[in-house]
Amino acid sequence: MQLLRYTPAVLAVVMGACSAGNNNASGGGDPGDEEGAGGSGGATTAVTTSSQGGSASSFGETTGTSMQPGCDAQPDEDKDQDGFSINQGDCNDCDANVNPNAIEVIVDSSGMGGGGGAMEPADEDCDGEIDNVAGPCDMGIPLASTDPMDGARAMELCKTATPQSDWGVVSAQWVRANGVPAAVTDQWGILPDFGPNVPARAGENMFVMSSGKARLPSNGGCGSNICTGTGLGVAPPGFPQDNPSCPPSTEINDDVGLDLTIKAPSNATGYQFDFDFYSFEFPEWVCNSFNDQFIALVNPAPMGSINGNVSFDSMGNAVSVNIAFFDVCAYDSFYPQFPCSLGPAELSGNGFDIWDDAGATSWLQTTAPIGPGETFNVRFAIWDTGDDAWDSTVLIDNFKWIANGGTVIVGTNPVPE
Repeated sequence: MQLLRYTPAVLAVVMGACSAGNNNASGGGDPGDEEGAGGSGGATTAVTTSSQGGSASSFGETTGTSMQPGCDAQPDEDKDQDGFSINQGDCNDCDANVNPNAIEVIVDSSGMGGGGGAMEPADEDCDGEIDNVAGPCDMGIPLASTDPMDGARAMELCKTATPQSDWGVVSAQWVRANGVPAAVTDQWGILPDFGPNVPARAGENMFVMSSGKARLPSNGGCGSNICTGTGLGVAPPGFPQDNPSCPPSTEINDDVGLDLTIKAPSNATGYQFDFDFYSFEFPEWVCNSFNDQFIALVNPAPMGSINGNVSFDSMGNAVSVNIAFFDVCAYDSFYPQFPCSLGPAELSGNGFDIWDDAGATSWLQTTAPIGPGETFNVRFAIWDTGDDAWDSTVLIDNFKWIANGGTVIVGTNPVPE
């Protein structure tokens, strides 16, 4: 049953826990389809690998070279201990970051490394081509696809892992927030844009989840700020996550998720993805019990995550209307504490401009560390907190591997310019 709410006459000024901050998250690179991305890493919450005979690329990636002079690997020897010999397809058995299970690391036209050193493009994945990039894999996916693998493809997770030792997506499943399998619903969707001012970040489409409907007004949208969906749910352990200044209700409703099992490339040190969170909760219900949340729950949980969740701001606030980055909104003199620094343009054409006051974060980027060749699970989930009203929506796109041979930290920041 829908819980009615009444907007208070005066909304308390958000406390320090809801203020902006900086996570020093690493990341970078140009949008693309599963080529390596790099960036300068932080000092904590890290996975670090070293390169043998590689060199840094323009975004800080580690690249290999063709078989180096003086490399005395024998045809059936795995000299660099990366799981491949020359006879098994390793084109540089003196560099553990070069083998058939590696991700190609793209070098830009400057030819300069992340540390300022010159470098040469290389064939990290030993396919005989240098800096080759696969084309987009999300063309022509229907809005209401029933295949959860299409959700992965829409965010540029194009490659499917084989039962042997290859990397890529091992499995995908529609789920509720606690990981229980879920029936197909219009709370998931594949969209090329979220209105005229919010196109997909990479490829042709992006993956959308909502506690209402993952649709635009023009293709079956909710028609209001409230649409009921999957009903009463069960949150994962540790959620809804408390903000110490704004503790939420423990009840969740209309929860949906996409659960992915993924194997990382053999030269990966981390990964990144972009997301954009919209909510009708903003601004009336900031620091109230009705704080809808989006999580990216990773297992095994990387160091620095919160109950396994890797998407949160520098104050540890989960992705809700209490996160520091809620900068897209229409200015209202009743809420002077919210300056809406990015204005309302990104609300246009997606229903968040016509069905109630609303706001959004604009595109944010989460980074997280991963071990080379590691298999892990990530569950993207969203839900209504405290009721089934005032829906929220998240866009997810541009998943990329980081192959920088160095340090990757857990963190979320606005996408780099």
